[in-house]
Amino acid sequence: MIDTLDVGPEEKRYFDSNGYALIKGLASVEEIRSVRTYIQEVVRKMTEKNDRQGRLDDYTKLFLQVTNAWRLDGRIAKFVFQEKFAKIAAGLIGVNSVRLYHDQALFKPPGGERTPWHQDMFYWPLDTDKTITMWMPLTDVTQEMGSLVFACGSHKNGLICNRPISLSNEDEVEKLILETTYMRRSHELKAGDATFHSGFVVHSAYPNRSQSVREAMTIIYFADGARMVKSPNKYQQVDANVFVPGARPGEPAASELNPVLYRADVPKGMKPAHTLVVSQLEV
Repeated sequence: MIDTLDVGPEEKRYFDSNGYALIKGLASVEEIRSVRTYIQEVVRKMTEKNDRQGRLDDYTKLFLQVTNAWRLDGRIAKFVFQEKFAKIAAGLIGVNSVRLYHDQALFKPPGGERTPWHQDMFYWPLDTDKTITMWMPLTDVTQEMGSLVFACGSHKNGLICNRPISLSNEDEVEKLILETTYMRRSHELKAGDATFHSGFVVHSAYPNRSQSVREAMTIIYFADGARMVKSPNKYQQVDANVFVPGARPGEPAASELNPVLYRADVPKGMKPAHTLVVSQLEV
């Protein structure tokens, strides 16, 4: 397990170039074993209730999703609020302070379909490019189970997938990815490893062709001081109501559901305390 984390120049350059970074062993086996039980229970209960938590789209063919799991179990909140996660997020996007946007438990059952190419920022009502998602598996994840795939460098071109996640437009977006010649990278991860990806990077996930559930926990961060977009699309408006309640267009994104999870007292040097993992599977 890594206890002290600072993003070094190599990590920052890799993230800035590719739109994501991979950190090995961010959470210990013991941490994952403990919190996994609580996350599984929350997913089970919400699935039984068929509670879509205000979402417009139904993703059940792709994965089981529970958002803001931290509000449903204090033990999950303790995990989500860990400073070591938020500190890496802040370092990679180059800010001194980050707030929580929301978390997501994402469970892709056996037979779960491919998650289509998309950009998260299409959904987020945040007027900033300083957004980032930590994606951490709760079990070892192989490509067969549905690992993430990143279109490296796509975050530099703004909102190029200006549409919701949909299997119906997958071919169109796939053509766009091929035409732009983005290198695609995917990783097999151990439980407790984590990828951090920009809200603008185009990404996807393989279908789950294994016999095991692909269990992952994500935490989304954004720069403290960001404001709400002034003209949200309908998906952003739904997200605003659910995840930043009470904040109107143009106002600071800082509701009671968006606590500051890391704030540097003073800017610090970028001395690395771990090694960036750059090995990958070319796809």
